Amino acid sequence: MKLAKVRFSQFLLLISLAIPMFPVLKAAGPEQHLLYVASPGTRNYVEYGGVGILVFDIDNGYKFIRRIPTWEVPEGKQPENVKGIAASASSGRIYVTSLNRMVAIDIVSGKRIWDKTYEGGCDRMAISPDGKTLYVPQLEGPSWHVVDAANGNVKATIETKSGSHNTIYSADGARVYMAGLRSPLLSVADTKTHTVTSTVGPFGNSIRPFTVNGSGTLVFVNVNGLLGFEVGDVRSGKKLYRVEVEGYKQGPVKRHGCPSHGIALTPD
Repeated sequence: MKLAKVRFSQFLLLISLAIPMFPVLKAAGPEQHLLYVASPGTRNYVEYGGVGILVFDIDNGYKFIRRIPTWEVPEGKQPENVKGIAASASSGRIYVTSLNRMVAIDIVSGKRIWDKTYEGGCDRMAISPDGKTLYVPQLEGPSWHVVDAANGNVKATIETKSGSHNTIYSADGARVYMAGLRSPLLSVADTKTHTVTSTVGPFGNSIRPFTVNGSGTLVFVNVNGLLGFEVGDVRSGKKLYRVEVEGYKQGPVKRHGCPSHGIALTPD
């Protein structure tokens, strides 16, 4: 379970890629609050942190502690840029996806547990609260893979044909929320059957970053072309509100059509 959320956006594709507080690296001693950051997280640009998982001490001015290796870069080749990161305090494992693959690493020793490629590539995944299951979107493809976190094997595949991209697991582990780059509908899957049981929307445009409240009743989504966000009711499946930033024009967007690209809720 995530205990807190800390941003370090230089190295990340999304705010939600930031991994917060975890158990101590040492066998004994005072509790530490550590930030794990997978790099390169802005395409394959290594100037912001090189390649690997960077570990920082939150309570000591975010001092750099160590680098955990992920993938080796063959001579003459470009590094694989990071698409997603997830971790489990229960299992003590951290997971990182690139365009094509996902690696599982022991968060204390830094030892690689498994490293697998997946049909259709990988994007921004989410892990169950018990640390046993990962929902891994294909790289802007038609489906999500349901992956056994222990060994990386695919247990099921869920097709939404939405341009699979962003994923959130509910706090109780009963549902997974799945957003694609080419759909105004948010798909909601039942984690017992691994099937889509409902949708929320349609929203005003394709869904980009989004967040869900703790009770799983409301979703807050960024959409293409909107400086602001929209709100949906999970129970009824309807869009409730559209909130636009007033007094500003969108202006040019550097890489894509989503000027508000990142949204989150406080723990309460």
